[in-house]
Amino acid sequence: MENYATLSLETHLFFSRIMKEHGLFLEAGFMCVDTAWMERADWFRKQFEDLLRDAVQLGDERVNRQILQSGELVTEFTIPAERRTEQLGGVSIDSRISRQEQNLRAGQECEPDRELHRAVHELNRRAMPLLDEFIIFKESILRAVREGKLFHANYPLLIEHILREARLYRATIEELLEEKEPSCQNLQRTEEFWNRIMMEHALFIRGLLDPSEEALIHTADQFAEEYKELLERAKRQDCRALGMTEEALRETMQFSQFKAAGTEGILNRKIASIILPLLADHVLREANHYIRLLKMSGRNREG
Repeated sequence: MENYATLSLETHLFFSRIMKEHGLFLEAGFMCVDTAWMERADWFRKQFEDLLRDAVQLGDERVNRQILQSGELVTEFTIPAERRTEQLGGVSIDSRISRQEQNLRAGQECEPDRELHRAVHELNRRAMPLLDEFIIFKESILRAVREGKLFHANYPLLIEHILREARLYRATIEELLEEKEPSCQNLQRTEEFWNRIMMEHALFIRGLLDPSEEALIHTADQFAEEYKELLERAKRQDCRALGMTEEALRETMQFSQFKAAGTEGILNRKIASIILPLLADHVLREANHYIRLLKMSGRNREG
């Protein structure tokens, strides 16, 4: 596969950051008595932080300009959100990685690099067992919460939500290791997956806002309903049609703006909520990631 290294690095640059933050959010949600669970979540956070650090070191001048400009790797809020979350939670976050990601340069046309291919292949192989373990860990949390054996501050649906994202990351790396190109047949599933993720983001935001934030809660409810409608319509027709993609793109661009304003409001203490600053930035980056995928999908269909 000609673009194996680029696709692999772009996958890790986005998803390993998402996973390390999942570890942090899980750790923050346990009760003080659940020290073993907390330590395990923190271990995963550190492992994915190491994976991200290595991906950043390999990624300079080796990824596409679109991903660097998309706001899915870092935003203007990422480092301030990391610092505030570090202060609030007492968990050390290496923001030097975020600064390095901000400084990544787009790749240039060059000859295939065997040494880079080997290093990226090793990164992919290293990620697989780590993801397998993290998936099992998330499944065990969800099972214990549902059975009433464990209390966690995050919704069971949120744990299920981040479990699905880990499975997507793993499936993507598995495909890359098998040197499979992304196919048009996967575009329908991609839109279905991320429309569901966006709908659930809206539901989580609504549930984590202070009850006094009535206008924001109403807007979050509207986004949840609109994504729910997109999902229901996709079941009734071919969601690979360009019109559905364009509608999802318009919706997600609006949602990204809402999330950006919310992240800024949380950082500036203008919004009352129980949303960690880094969680606000986290869901913003996921919306930006989906926007890039939709734009790429639309261009491919037009071509």
